[in-house]
Amino acid sequence: MSQTKTDKAWEILFERHQILNKVHQNGFFEILAKEIKEVREPRLMAKFDHFSHLPKLFKEHGLSILPISRSSYVIGEFNVYEKVSYNPRLKPVQVDFPSMITTIDPANLYSESSALHCAHVTGMMEMVLGESSYQTISGRMSSKEFDFNIQTKQGMERFIHIKNSQIEIDGGYESENQFMIVEAKNETVDDFLVRQLYYPYRLWQEKTHKKVIPVFFTYSNDIFSFFVYEFTDPKRYNSLRLVEQKDFIIAHEGIELDDIIKVFRAVQTIPEPEIPFPQADSFTRVVDLLGLLVENDLSKDQITWNYAFDERQTSYYTRAGMYLGLMETYKDENKQVMFRLTQTGRDIMRQKTKDKFLSLTNKILAHEPFKQVLAEYFAKGTLPEKSRVVDIMENCHLYNVQKESTYFRRASTIMGWMNWILDLPETY
Repeated sequence: MSQTKTDKAWEILFERHQILNKVHQNGFFEILAKEIKEVREPRLMAKFDHFSHLPKLFKEHGLSILPISRSSYVIGEFNVYEKVSYNPRLKPVQVDFPSMITTIDPANLYSESSALHCAHVTGMMEMVLGESSYQTISGRMSSKEFDFNIQTKQGMERFIHIKNSQIEIDGGYESENQFMIVEAKNETVDDFLVRQLYYPYRLWQEKTHKKVIPVFFTYSNDIFSFFVYEFTDPKRYNSLRLVEQKDFIIAHEGIELDDIIKVFRAVQTIPEPEIPFPQADSFTRVVDLLGLLVENDLSKDQITWNYAFDERQTSYYTRAGMYLGLMETYKDENKQVMFRLTQTGRDIMRQKTKDKFLSLTNKILAHEPFKQVLAEYFAKGTLPEKSRVVDIMENCHLYNVQKESTYFRRASTIMGWMNWILDLPETY
């Protein structure tokens, strides 16, 4: 994997300040924003919302970084992320969209703020809290001053003091007895940075007598997921505990297996494109990426930096979108390669839920290997074994796939995308 600008900048700082030695000696190292700025902008060097975003040296040595003031950070072997596990058996609750609302289009929720606004006007916040609420805050503010203990990779705890660090809250919702703080992501994620809930939690716990509810929220594949947490010990960063997950979806015409069969029977297959066969096992994340591109064209670095992809995943998932004819590249005025939706991709992503997912199913099944695998499912009632999928692929003249090991890796993509299609009637 190529080295990023952030990797290179941290290499310079690690050597200049002997960071590894000092972490091993003292258990942590404090670095000033102005010291970071000598090599690169701190805002690009110290905000890693997911483990996958961490610079190479941090991953290699089990390190992470937290802001402790407006002008300084602490580096140590801290456990700062929380894994997210979506409950596949949780059926989303259908909610109605108010007909009086004309300034939100529920078919085009491709920013975190629009997804949160939609969740609020449809009553989702009320259902999570159990009582009606009003949005009262959002945006940047100061953390004020507090202390906490954080767990290290060795199971020890370190004491950390915070003074006027900058925090940002995507949404704060106040009801009669509770105040809900929401950190939002417009994609499926594997983990999140606990700090994004913990610092606001500590701030508002001191400012209101009401119970403060920390919530991590994702909007992905038209599903609104609320992960409701509590800190069992407010002075311990790692005391986060999941209370419940609640999923919602805007009411729509449901998807039936018969709908999938109709698409399967009607679809016309196309010649395999001269694009590497996808290595992107989660089609949910393909849809997330398409959704990200509805709002803005993005470079590879922007996709990697802003969303829950590492550099390798960005390559895999952008190629998957191009393979399906839903994404394309161009060069901007600075000759930087940019990714954007094709007109077909844009048209599909603006459709209502049922039409959108059946159109995406059509785009998948237009490729012979996928259609043949689904044909075997309909004939036998189960998906074929991976070795059989490889046999099908070998007879479909895939572009530039020759090694047996490559076929087996790409077969995982077919299995993943088939499961996404077959799960549509259960989920939607």
